[in-house]
Amino acid sequence: MKFPATFDLEKQLWEKGLNLIAGIDEVGRGAWAGPVVAAAVVFPQFFAPSFRLYDSKLLGAKEREDLATKIWQSAFVGIGIIGVPTINKSGIGKATQKAFRQAAFSLQVSPEHYLIDAFYISYWNRAIQTPIKSGDKICASIAAASVVAKVYRDDLMRGLAQKYPAYGLHFHKGYGTKAHQRAIARHKLSRIHRRSFNLAPYLNG
Repeated sequence: MKFPATFDLEKQLWEKGLNLIAGIDEVGRGAWAGPVVAAAVVFPQFFAPSFRLYDSKLLGAKEREDLATKIWQSAFVGIGIIGVPTINKSGIGKATQKAFRQAAFSLQVSPEHYLIDAFYISYWNRAIQTPIKSGDKICASIAAASVVAKVYRDDLMRGLAQKYPAYGLHFHKGYGTKAHQRAIARHKLSRIHRRSFNLAPYLNG
């Protein structure tokens, strides 16, 4: 049984007089190919949605897409996309941090506080941040960010699948499935594979 995320954490901040609260999450951190994508979502103060918000991993593709549309219609949304060249140069940790910051900077509003799934945002004042373990499951704004980021990245990966059809990216979205492993063994690494990851063991099957 799945349980919806709540606005309990946001309400605590709203009641302290903070209006603009951003939830931030990423998707694609563990993938072997393609970008890492982060989303930042800011709902109106004391927002009471007519829909339920869930961690993107608890939803099917159609459910995520429908929910993402409702989120875009109801909130301010920012997207951060960090590509494979940066991931290979800087590592996935720094690339993820860049995606967080890019998503926040692309918002049309300036949040007063940030709720982030599991991490602090590097180089920012920690007094205006709250990292939340399993935040995408319990915090509505972070759950919304997880849905938006997942839908956005899946769409990017479907586009990359057309350019690199040998890898089945439209199915596994760049993650290290058995099918992806077999494709790497057969076709070797493409330009969108993360060479900073240790994928060498899969090159020979």
